[in-house]
Amino acid sequence: MALPAVFTQFVEGMTRILDAGTQDEPRILEAGGKLLRDLVARDDWLPDEFAQPHPQYYGQYLLYADPDDRFSVVSFVWGPGQKTPVHDHTVWALIGMLRGMERSERFLPQGEGKPMKLLDHEELHPGQVDCVSPTLGDIHRVSNGYEDKVSISIHAYGGNIGKIRRHVYDPENGAMKDFVSGYTNV
Repeated sequence: MALPAVFTQFVEGMTRILDAGTQDEPRILEAGGKLLRDLVARDDWLPDEFAQPHPQYYGQYLLYADPDDRFSVVSFVWGPGQKTPVHDHTVWALIGMLRGMERSERFLPQGEGKPMKLLDHEELHPGQVDCVSPTLGDIHRVSNGYEDKVSISIHAYGGNIGKIRRHVYDPENGAMKDFVSGYTNV
């Protein structure tokens, strides 16, 4: 299924940013963040097939993967009360809230065998954009801000996130385990 023109414009804009050859993360996050803010400013473009909640697990629907794996775009669909484990990405990520609300708790490892330190938490509302990266802080737990309705966010990652080996963490003891997320629809 072809996605609407507003999404195609976002992908073309991200492609232009990366085609410029820059590896300047602050520039990518700033310019990409503006594009994502424009995309999530409207909630009339995401096809229903990429907005379906699962009764037990959050969904990560692949919307676009760059042919050279420079970036990918997914819709995260959160059923009521769903959340991720504490995890990292190992690449930059832009998060744009389309519908509902997300809560993000950022963590800092304190060493193997020690509880992770909770740095802060924030809420993301429709139209807002946030970013994470290994240089800015990349370890967090994300949850649907609502216990009684679905929330949806759009994420752009600096690689094909469904293929990238990354980590989940036990916040009680800092233990780290590798995982590859894959996609709900692939």
